[in-house]
Amino acid sequence: MELISLQKVKDGKYLKNYELKYLNKAGREKNYEIVSRQDLKDVSDLGKRPSGVSIVATMNQKFLLLKEFRMGVNREIYNLCAGMIEENESIEDCIRRELYEETGLHVKEIKAILPPSFAAVAISDVTTYFAYVEVEGSLCFENCSENEQIKAAFYDADDLLHMIKEGAPFSSRAQLAAFAFCQGLRIRKN
Repeated sequence: MELISLQKVKDGKYLKNYELKYLNKAGREKNYEIVSRQDLKDVSDLGKRPSGVSIVATMNQKFLLLKEFRMGVNREIYNLCAGMIEENESIEDCIRRELYEETGLHVKEIKAILPPSFAAVAISDVTTYFAYVEVEGSLCFENCSENEQIKAAFYDADDLLHMIKEGAPFSSRAQLAAFAFCQGLRIRKN
């Protein structure tokens, strides 16, 4: 397999669509479509710059989840607090800002920030950080953005296991993080 070229086919406000040309194992030229949050110039740019962060947040032995309406699936799902890194913003500042904007909570301690990983490799080159944080404060029950519908809440391990078992609609990252929390995974500071 050899990636030959990429060409932008659509330039949206948040996502850019690209057509990739590659040679398959038999040496035949094929096309593949992806989306990216980045403005890519050539194939060497793929997956180069992290776009955002997913935040695994806990407080008093409880796990933070957002129940949010997601346009792409036309329903509410359980998800992690997450967001895009703004220009010239540090990852730590992004974590603090996104957590506060979506929940009203404050970071008490950043326990770990994992290196960027790919979010959806079948359709995108997007990479994001995973941050594990202990939070403090009180939840804001009305998200301030008119473009997002978010309800934040804390759950204990029994609640989470029941939700997972019953097939509550989760993002894959939130389901994995919630299940790890239920299994007793505890993150120690780096």
